[in-house]
Amino acid sequence: MEAVEVESKGSHGGDGDRRTSRNDRRSSWGCTLLLVNNCLQNTSYFGLSTNLVNYFQVELHAGSKSAANSVTNWMGTSSITPLAAALLADSFLGRYWTITLFLVISVAGYGVVTASASAALQSAVFYAGLYLVALGSALSPVMVSFGADQFGDDESERGLQSSFFNWFYFSMNVGSLVGGTVLVWVQTAHGWRLGYGIPALLSVLAVALFMAGTGAYRRHQPPGGFPATRIAQVVVAAVRKCNVEAPDDAALLHECDGDDGVSTIQGSRRLVHTDQFRSALVAS
Repeated sequence: MEAVEVESKGSHGGDGDRRTSRNDRRSSWGCTLLLVNNCLQNTSYFGLSTNLVNYFQVELHAGSKSAANSVTNWMGTSSITPLAAALLADSFLGRYWTITLFLVISVAGYGVVTASASAALQSAVFYAGLYLVALGSALSPVMVSFGADQFGDDESERGLQSSFFNWFYFSMNVGSLVGGTVLVWVQTAHGWRLGYGIPALLSVLAVALFMAGTGAYRRHQPPGGFPATRIAQVVVAAVRKCNVEAPDDAALLHECDGDDGVSTIQGSRRLVHTDQFRSALVAS
């Protein structure tokens, strides 16, 4: 009987190791797709933005001041739109569906820009595509957070997570380099149709690669709802309980320990108990 039990435990241990190895391979595959996707997005974005002033001047017959002002407004909008993407990801849609939505928007934007450059359409059409690109390119903060979700919280995966961050920003720089040099040369030497058509094709490829890894992604953190609602809940709870005496056992003030690291509040991670700021609280 003991031999049978030992053999049974060994088989279960082998199954667990194989399952862990399979999950590691899926996580590696998913992270690789995210890195390639990030590189393609940045190649497309910088291939469009680097030479944009020249397009306004040559094709849309704008003055240098007007062209520079238009590009500055567009790039400012591109810097603000990640706030909308982050809000949707953390509060309503989750990171996976937010990335999918904004990738599709970017494909539409690059398609409109390419069509406008190919058919010499009015500037209003080009502006519409340009601002769709500004909205769809708001994915870097969400993408890097989604990449972090592919790793667990144990010590063995923290080094892998740090390595992923390094490779993520490396892929971003590679994409910006290729877009700002190779694609700009294509636009100068072979025309705007091909120069803007390549970013459009790369954006389609980015969507295809991201969707191809759907089965390999880990999705740890569900959306947590509108943050203003939770802030209001904290304020109301603080007012209602301002006269409540704190228990002698400080452990009663914190969530119970668990293996999943998930808070009882949906969409949040558990805050680990710490004595680090006790002196500051006493001093105050």
